[in-house]
Amino acid sequence: MPPLSLPEKDVEKDHSDHHPPPPKSPTKRKPGGWKSMPYVLGNESFERLASMGLLANFTVFLMTVFHMDQASSSNLINIWSGINNFVPFIGAFISDAYVGKFWVIGVASFFTLMGMVTMTLIMAIPKLHPPSCTQQQSLLNQCQGATTKQFGILALALGFITIGSGGIRPCSLPFGVDQFDPTTDEGRKSINSFFNLYYTTFTIILLISLTVMVYIQDSVGWVWGFGIPTGLMACSIVLFFIGTHIYVYVKPEGSIFTGIAQSLVAAYKKRKLKAQKGMTREKLYDPPITGGTYQYPKLPLTDKFRFLNKAAIITDDGEVNPDGSRLSPWNLASIQQIEEVKCVIKVMPIVASGIICFTSIIQQSTFTVSQALKMDRHLGPNFQIPAGSMGVISMLTIAIWLPIYDRLLVPLIRKYTKKESGITLLQRIGIGIIFSILSMVVAAMVEKMRRDSANHHKRPDGLAPISVMWLAPQLILMAFAEAFNILGQLEFYYKEFPDNMKSVANAMFGVTAGLANYMSSILVSIIHNSTGKHGRPDWLTANINEARVDKFYYVLAGFGVLNMIYYLFVASRYEYKKGIQVQIIQDEESKLFVEVNDIKK
Repeated sequence: MPPLSLPEKDVEKDHSDHHPPPPKSPTKRKPGGWKSMPYVLGNESFERLASMGLLANFTVFLMTVFHMDQASSSNLINIWSGINNFVPFIGAFISDAYVGKFWVIGVASFFTLMGMVTMTLIMAIPKLHPPSCTQQQSLLNQCQGATTKQFGILALALGFITIGSGGIRPCSLPFGVDQFDPTTDEGRKSINSFFNLYYTTFTIILLISLTVMVYIQDSVGWVWGFGIPTGLMACSIVLFFIGTHIYVYVKPEGSIFTGIAQSLVAAYKKRKLKAQKGMTREKLYDPPITGGTYQYPKLPLTDKFRFLNKAAIITDDGEVNPDGSRLSPWNLASIQQIEEVKCVIKVMPIVASGIICFTSIIQQSTFTVSQALKMDRHLGPNFQIPAGSMGVISMLTIAIWLPIYDRLLVPLIRKYTKKESGITLLQRIGIGIIFSILSMVVAAMVEKMRRDSANHHKRPDGLAPISVMWLAPQLILMAFAEAFNILGQLEFYYKEFPDNMKSVANAMFGVTAGLANYMSSILVSIIHNSTGKHGRPDWLTANINEARVDKFYYVLAGFGVLNMIYYLFVASRYEYKKGIQVQIIQDEESKLFVEVNDIKK
């Protein structure tokens, strides 16, 4: 097992401000390559299977095992999911700045295992969960809820899983890329193949979680439903450490988030200075970018958010050493650093527009499941669709739609728009917002029909005698919203951020998802506590047949309309990043340099 001070990869990046030494041939080290993939992907896959298998059916678990009402269960899921989307920032920072990806993944895997073991014990030991209750007690809201101890143990299990996902998710994909040599054609082709394999594996795991694992939990039992992924997670840890002597280890190179923080602090300290319009690079701190297998091009100095340029102004207080390096990065930032911060600020209005859209999409794992529980889920005489598996409809829609969109529609649209992608990324994101609004309107109409049917027939079990497949239209529309808006956002961030900030680009989606979870939780709490006065039940009361979830959906649709107006305003004023072409060239001495050409849009 490697020590904490891990061996360096081919070339270690130098983040000092000294001028670069003459380029040297990189030290040859045979990368792990495809031999290490079973261990890397196995670990990631089983962690996803554990956490997603839990989340897919978590609404059913909370409502049927812990006897929580739909508003409380929705809030718990949203809060937990929000934390899960923010914690990877911490894992990425620790990995980049201190111990490296291997140790973060290794330690995080044990936390995931502890979380799944705890979840299995909760169901295996009767004292760790509330007693079961009859269907009649459930309809009358007479089921005994969880004690403080029982809820505390559940929170402990979720905490362990959160720590685990916070370490594995931000590191597994980069750790897999580290196993290939990017300086060779074969290595670069393997990296592209690895990305395809990674996302294919992710899709397969998600399908298994939404179908097989949910079915086992519903039909066989929660102990087996949690115990199987727990056993698989234990096997994945063994596999991951077996590959210790195969992996390539990259030494921690420092986090990009540190550079962003340093730039903001330096700009605040120099807030009283004047940053004139049209300042040249010669008057500011502009050291060469050093180290790395190849150098990314410098970003151009801009006047946008000019107050940040103050951070790069060199004063007469001895901020620069004789050799050209800065005395303190917290007092003086480079032009490259402040332009990277500007990139983050520039896209934040677009990030904000995705929050409401994603708030609508995530309802398929909360209130849509509540709807499914009170509908006829039989598919034939002997099979009943698990409520938590309804999300498969969205996944299949995306899987069918994307090839049609990429292979048929984009080439057709390209003939008219003369754009390589058919439509711009901002147009794609906007179309997704429209679909999210439509999904909420359709969801409200279907819910009113379901509620009226259930109250008309007044069956003892409270079920509406209509097929659960009536939920398919809203799930399909949610899938289109995701295919256009969410995937459009991911591509937008990837293309609009500088090349050395791709990790931040990926993190932006986590920010959107996390804030959407909290937005949903806040709306649920407000509506749950403010509606239903004068003896009438609130819109999100425990009995969904007495609730008015349809009005909640209309509220989300209304917010979606306001969000669309806001988006049209910010998108119309957005300026795309100027394209830059970077080509890696290798001379006869294996020395690397970069040829940069501007691409006119």
